[in-house]
Amino acid sequence: MSQHHPALPSSGFTYVRLGCHLVCLPGIRRYVIVPLLINILLLGTAFYWLFNKLHQWIPQLLSYVPHWLGWLNVIVWPLAVISIILIFGYFFSTLANWIAAPFFGLLAEKLEQRLTGHVTTESSWWSLMADLPRIMKREWLKLRYYLPRAIGLLLIHFIPGVGQLLAPVLWFIFGAWMMAIQYCDYPFDNHKVSFRAMRNNLAQDRKLHLEFGGLISLLTMIPIVNLVIMPIAVCGATAIWVDRYRLTHKS
Repeated sequence: MSQHHPALPSSGFTYVRLGCHLVCLPGIRRYVIVPLLINILLLGTAFYWLFNKLHQWIPQLLSYVPHWLGWLNVIVWPLAVISIILIFGYFFSTLANWIAAPFFGLLAEKLEQRLTGHVTTESSWWSLMADLPRIMKREWLKLRYYLPRAIGLLLIHFIPGVGQLLAPVLWFIFGAWMMAIQYCDYPFDNHKVSFRAMRNNLAQDRKLHLEFGGLISLLTMIPIVNLVIMPIAVCGATAIWVDRYRLTHKS
């Protein structure tokens, strides 16, 4: 159960802003460099390729709108663009997170120690690499949770007329939830809290986590900003852990 305190931020948006501050703290910046370089290389290349392909994909997607609903194209076209960017952004963010997961876990651990003043272990890059199999198993659990739900939402796209209007909204909500799961999981996993228990914890304050994940999703769609948002999200999620969950799961 989440820890609630009237002085805590009541909005997930606030934790994103807080993450922007925390990522720049002295002693924390060094743990941001490697995942930041991974993100810039992977997402930068991926989004450059995507924006060169959109003019081919959008007409194909709009072809599923019946002719008698052609007047909806004015509405459907921007929704289709947003939907593709959301799907594409989450896919490549997930890939980047798989590669950078050990570094994000270390970043979350070091930031938690900085925020609480409590050093539990002396983790290093090498000890984290030794824990790589367990970390990758955790990333697989996230992907296994994501895939069947994503396939279901993808199928909605092919419902003539209704699907093109409804799917982008559902994608955004689901994407926001997945972003919250993705980044909040790093501090939870550092404390060996199970994936199911972590999801149940987040669901108890779904509004806050949808706000947090929703803003991260939006920022992931913005060129340049999307290159630096991942470490910020990890720092914001770690602040959520420290404020709301750390005492509950304290061993």
